[in-house]
Amino acid sequence: MDPLVIVFGLGVGILIGLTGIGGGSLMTPLLVLFAGVPPVVAIGTDLAYGAVTKTVGGWRHWRKGTVDLGVSVWLAVGSVPGALVGVWLLHRLHTSYGKSFEPALLVSIAVALIIVAVTILGRALFMPKLVARERHSVERTTRAKVLAVVIGAVLGLILGVTSVGSGALIGLALILVFQLTPHRVVGTDVFHAAILLWAAGVAHIASGNVNFLLMGMILIGSLPGVWLGTHLIGRVPATFLRPALGCVLLASALGVLNKAGIGMPAVVLVGVPLAVGLGAYFVQRSRPAVAPPDAKAVPA
Repeated sequence: MDPLVIVFGLGVGILIGLTGIGGGSLMTPLLVLFAGVPPVVAIGTDLAYGAVTKTVGGWRHWRKGTVDLGVSVWLAVGSVPGALVGVWLLHRLHTSYGKSFEPALLVSIAVALIIVAVTILGRALFMPKLVARERHSVERTTRAKVLAVVIGAVLGLILGVTSVGSGALIGLALILVFQLTPHRVVGTDVFHAAILLWAAGVAHIASGNVNFLLMGMILIGSLPGVWLGTHLIGRVPATFLRPALGCVLLASALGVLNKAGIGMPAVVLVGVPLAVGLGAYFVQRSRPAVAPPDAKAVPA
């Protein structure tokens, strides 16, 4: 039993419950950087534990009425086959190149993390007008269904290879493309991720990429964590949480790049996320808060 892994699970579980983000984006780099887990095993174990954790979170959000079931289902139509192709691609590359492939895999994880961090920070700091157009549900038009399937397929492929994206990238699509309100974004994101992660997790189990002992230790922390996070949703201000999460993901990306052999001085590893965090703080202080139009109608 490794208490550090259990603590990681608890922290990441709380973030998943609160924001829908944090599973693959945080747990994979934590396992690689601090627990010394090989990248391929970290990805497979992360996705397998995430399936269980997000099932609990998805059920809680469905009970609270914060899930757009139609969008979740159509996203899954694309994301499930996309994730299976991604797992197959990862397995083929690892079989062909062995450990020599790990630096390239670490770089791909870092790039995915940077994309997620930048998009979260950009949405939180520079797109406040989107809040005025947020809605509680999405009309199930043919266009909306096709968009959901295509977005799901692309992001499912990314998740299958890197374990990153089930929360952050899908959540971004729910905000930018489908313009859901924050509570519905989190609920729909977590509910869909449960479907997606079961497909990807089972595929990684079949490929032999899952450490079940490690998975059990993570679940000891993450299950109560996600329960607590869903209970706290609505009580923690998103204006603080989103930029903070973006900075944490940026720090994780830099750490993974350093692990991949791309030298990162300590001043960069620590200084860049801190500088971005300070910048985000001053940007938010200079801008009046904008409440979503139906905030009172959504259960907290």
